[in-house]
Amino acid sequence: MKDSFSEDKYLEIYGARVHNLKNIDLKIPRNQLVVITGLSGSGKSSLAFDTIYAEGQRRYMESFSAYARQFIGSMERPDVDKIKGLSPVISIEQKSVNRNPRSTVGTITEIYDFFRLLYARASDAYSYKTGEKMVRYSEEQISKLILEQYFGKKINVLAPVVRARKGHYRELFEQIRQSGYLRVRVDGELREISFGMQLDRYKTHDIEIVIDRIEVNDKSTTRLAQTIQTALKQGKGLLQVLDQDTNELRYFSRLLMCPTTGLSYDEPEPNTFSFNSPYGACPKCNGLGEIAEVDLKKIIPDNSKNIRKGGLAPIGEYKNNWIFNQLEAIGIKYGFTLNTPLAEIPDEAIDVILYGANQSFDVKKEYLGVMTTYTLNFEGIINFIEAQNNENASPAIRRWAGSFMNHVACPQCEGTRLKKEARHFKIDEKNIAEVAALDIRELANWVETLPKKLSEKQMLIGKEVLREIEKRITFLLDVGIEYLNLNRPANTLSGGESQRIRLATQIGSQLTGVLYILDEPSIGLHQRDNHRLIQSLKQLRDIGNSVIVVEHDKDTILAADHVVDIGPGASG
Repeated sequence: MKDSFSEDKYLEIYGARVHNLKNIDLKIPRNQLVVITGLSGSGKSSLAFDTIYAEGQRRYMESFSAYARQFIGSMERPDVDKIKGLSPVISIEQKSVNRNPRSTVGTITEIYDFFRLLYARASDAYSYKTGEKMVRYSEEQISKLILEQYFGKKINVLAPVVRARKGHYRELFEQIRQSGYLRVRVDGELREISFGMQLDRYKTHDIEIVIDRIEVNDKSTTRLAQTIQTALKQGKGLLQVLDQDTNELRYFSRLLMCPTTGLSYDEPEPNTFSFNSPYGACPKCNGLGEIAEVDLKKIIPDNSKNIRKGGLAPIGEYKNNWIFNQLEAIGIKYGFTLNTPLAEIPDEAIDVILYGANQSFDVKKEYLGVMTTYTLNFEGIINFIEAQNNENASPAIRRWAGSFMNHVACPQCEGTRLKKEARHFKIDEKNIAEVAALDIRELANWVETLPKKLSEKQMLIGKEVLREIEKRITFLLDVGIEYLNLNRPANTLSGGESQRIRLATQIGSQLTGVLYILDEPSIGLHQRDNHRLIQSLKQLRDIGNSVIVVEHDKDTILAADHVVDIGPGASG
C-alpha cells in the first residue's frame, strides 16, 4: 500500500543545488495550482525552470533512440540528488513566441488556418473589376442560357487562349491551324488563319479561337452542345459568345467568372488565403504586408551642404574614386560643381543623381599624364540602394542599404499581405483580411452572429469549422488579450502577451497529465484580466494537469492551492 507522500500525489525534489538553491528538499502536490514565491534572487526560477523543467526536458530527450539523440545532442543533468513523480513538462516563459515576420497571432493560435478553410469552402466570390458576384455554370446551364438568349440568332462561339499578353504567337497560330480551325478573333477582329501568321510581339493581344459559327434554333441543339464542350476544353473552362448582328460579346465559364468582364478566378483553396504561400501572397511585398522604401531625407539630410562635404549621406565626404568622378561629369553637363550646395543644384540634375538617366556622361581621368575619357550611363543612388537590399546581398550591405530606407505599408495589398483575388472572397460582406483585422472581442461577436447570416448550404459546410474557431477565440478571451487581432505580427508582442497566447493554445490542446510551468504571468495585467488568467490556470488544473507558477502577485498567491515560499539562500 502506497503512503500519502507517494509519487502519485507529489512531485518530490531532493538535494536541489542549482544556482542560489542550497541543498533544498521539497514535496509539491501534483494536479494542483502551485505558486512558488519569494524575494528576488531567492531561487524561484532556479527551482522551477533550471531544476524541474530542465530535468523533465532531459528525461524526455533520453526517451529518444540513440540515433535521434545524435542529432539533438544531450542535455546536462541539473544539480539535484533525485526527483520523483515528474510528469511531462511544458514551460510557458515570458519571451516572444516567434521572431519570424510572417508569424502572426492568427497563425500561432491556428485560428487563421481555420478561417482559411472556411473561406475556401463557404465564401462568395466577387469581381475585383466590377464588384459583381461571380457566377459559375455547368455545360447544361450554358447550353440552356445560349438557347434562351440567342434563339434565332447567328453567333460565333469562341475559346479564349491568350488574354492581355505580349508576343508574336506564330507557333500558336500554326498549332491552331493544324488542329483544324480556320478563324481566330485577334484584338476584337475576326481573321482567317494564314500560313506564317504572326502579330506585333511588343503589343498586348487577346486571341480567341472561333470554334463554330452557328444559328441557334431547335435543330442545332446537339451541335451547340458539342461546340460548347469543345470551346470549354480549348478555353480551359471559359468560352465567349459573339452575336454576329450586334457584335455583342458575352462570357460563360465553368469556373468562377464575372458575368460582365469575363474575369475568372481559380477554385479557392486554403492556400489561396495564405500570405505564406505563393498562391495567396501579394506579389509586391511577398506576403509581408510592407515594403522597404528609400527615404529621401536620409539620402539628403541637409540640402545646404555640398556633395564634397558629405551632402549625399550614402557616399559621404569626397574621395578620389569612381562615384565622385561620375558626379563631376554630371556636374559638367548640368552646370554645377561638387562645391555647389545641393539646394542650388538644378532639379533635373538632382533627379539624375538620385534616379539615374538613360543618357551618357563623359568622365575624364588622368593617369600617368595621359587624359582618358569614358562614356557611361549613371545608375542613380536610390536605384543602387534598392538593388543592394535583396536576399543575395551580404548582411553588412543589407544593413547599409536598410539604413537609408523606411518600412511602409505595401501599396498593392494595403498591408493585408494577400493577392487582390483573395481579398474578393467574402462572408457576410467581409473578406478574410478584414476579419483578421478585427480585435478578438469584435471577432468573437462577429463569429457568434455568423450562423444567422449564412445560407443553409454554407452553414452545413462551415458548422464544425465555426465551432473550432469559436472555441479557440474563447480561450484567448479567457487569458485577457481581447484587444489583439489575428493580423498582429508575433515579433511585436510583449513577453506577457506571448505567454498568454501560448497558455490559450495549451488550454485548447486539452492535454492531461502534464506539468505546466509559468513565469510571472500576471506582469502588466489589469486586476480584472489577472482574475481571468487565474481562472484559465485553474481550467488547466481541472482537466488533470499540474500547474506551477513563479509569482509574487498577491491575488495569484491567494488563489493557489499550495504556496512554496523560498527565502534568500533557501535550504531544506
